[in-house]
Amino acid sequence: MKVLDLQCSNGHTFEGWFASEDDFQTQLAQSLVQCPLCGHPDVVKKLSAPRLSLSGAQHAPAKESTEAVPVASQPALAAAWMAAARHVMANTTDVGNRFAEEARKMHYGEAEERAIRGKTTPDEAQALVEEGIDVVPLLIPDALKEPLQ
Repeated sequence: MKVLDLQCSNGHTFEGWFASEDDFQTQLAQSLVQCPLCGHPDVVKKLSAPRLSLSGAQHAPAKESTEAVPVASQPALAAAWMAAARHVMANTTDVGNRFAEEARKMHYGEAEERAIRGKTTPDEAQALVEEGIDVVPLLIPDALKEPLQ
């Protein structure tokens, strides 16, 4: 199993697990590798050190660093974003292209209120806001819309 450090053209970094280098190249050529944050298929492999498992290897004691550590790193933010997106996917009903219609029905008491997600045009979303209906645009990566394999 190959674990590769990948980066999309928007600068998001993430890991990809592949059976081999050939498997990665094949999937990349077929646009099957996408950024889990933005869904962009323009992905490159970053340089990474191999992981060596040496039995009996001695680890040097960790040195105390005097440098400031960033409060939130990009990988931590990416993980938090993915966790939030997974939470939305698990706790909402997908109403597809009927989002605006369903949101209006709930707002005007014609349907029971529930957590929904779906698709609508920017103009329709603006019309919902003007009617006093709260909507939040949220990009859900395609990778989260399908079961993981």
